[in-house]
Amino acid sequence: MRAMHRLAAVQIRGLPPGKYNDGAGLWLHKRPDGGAQWVLRVTVAGRRREMGLGSLTEVSLKEARTEAERWRKVAAAGLDPIRERDRLRREAVAERPTLAHVAHECFDARKAQLKGDGKAGRWFSPLALHVLPKLGRLPIEDLDQNDIRTALAPIWHDKGETARKAITRLKVVFKHAVAMGLSVDLQATDKAQVLLGKSRSKTEHIAALPWQDVPAFYTSLDEDSICHLALRLLILTAARSGEVRFLRLDEIEGDTWINPAERMKAGVMHRIPLSQEAQAVIAQASRFRRDGFLFPSVRKGVISDATMSRMMERRGMPERPHGFPSSFRDWCAEATGTPREVAEAALAHIDGSKTERPYRRTDFLEERRRLMERWADFVTARTADVVSLRPSANHQAGRPGPS
Repeated sequence: MRAMHRLAAVQIRGLPPGKYNDGAGLWLHKRPDGGAQWVLRVTVAGRRREMGLGSLTEVSLKEARTEAERWRKVAAAGLDPIRERDRLRREAVAERPTLAHVAHECFDARKAQLKGDGKAGRWFSPLALHVLPKLGRLPIEDLDQNDIRTALAPIWHDKGETARKAITRLKVVFKHAVAMGLSVDLQATDKAQVLLGKSRSKTEHIAALPWQDVPAFYTSLDEDSICHLALRLLILTAARSGEVRFLRLDEIEGDTWINPAERMKAGVMHRIPLSQEAQAVIAQASRFRRDGFLFPSVRKGVISDATMSRMMERRGMPERPHGFPSSFRDWCAEATGTPREVAEAALAHIDGSKTERPYRRTDFLEERRRLMERWADFVTARTADVVSLRPSANHQAGRPGPS
């Protein structure tokens, strides 16, 4: 048996910096700065572990020996004493880390990577709506694939896209839990997907108004209201709902709207040329401005997407505001000779391969300025022949055609 109790309490405080063995793996490390730490060395499954037992100022020699004996027995049983101590500490906490606790901590850590710091709630909402109400109070270390399957089964086939997002977010949360030092099964989400099987849900695209019907709808937006003006500008700019609703007047520079990167889906600043009609709508809406926003809500913040959607719903329309960029894109393809890259740039779509993109330095602003003016003429019914526009013979031959 290894020699034990080599040190004496009366001598240790006067020892110079160095490492001193008390026997059976218990060491006292004295640092040059005057600090001192008790360390227990044990071997578990052939791997040496060094476990801190506290500082000399807080743990006496007698207490260090008692603690060392406790954790030697744990190591002798084949358990890692450091991990075992961490486990016992977590269990000693009144409330062990729950899924809800870790999910919120994970979300806070990821906010910088999300558009608008995740304020729209889109990243967190699948968890908040479909997972946390059922599993949020459970310790995350206790969750397995059966728990996840039970939580997501009700929406797995009916709301397939939402369920897919929920399980993807849950996988990120589990990885965050591992980074926190928690013992979770990283394969639980994959196993749950196997148990759930292939989703029968089919992706439903947002209904878009046929481009031929856009002029009639635009003309019907004849009220001097925030909702009607916001919808008119959305149509004229082919922008997304969130981009229009959060528009600030200080983003308008002459006849160009500088849409900031944090509001864009691709995270890249987007310049939107404003037609004369779009500028007129902005001027008309400017009297409603509050806190810098062009389209404020009745109470605070900005007009909601639901406000515009409900207006279309009340008219019995299946289409929604999100569909107007598609209407514009179809008009470009079917009624004009607009080059594909110009039409895609108008929608702020990232076009081309990864190899091509670094060499494309233009956003086709001037070409898009002429295009958006033609679009405004079409939706306001100021031109009768715009619907029949097709690539001209000159354009097809590589020569400029009429604009």
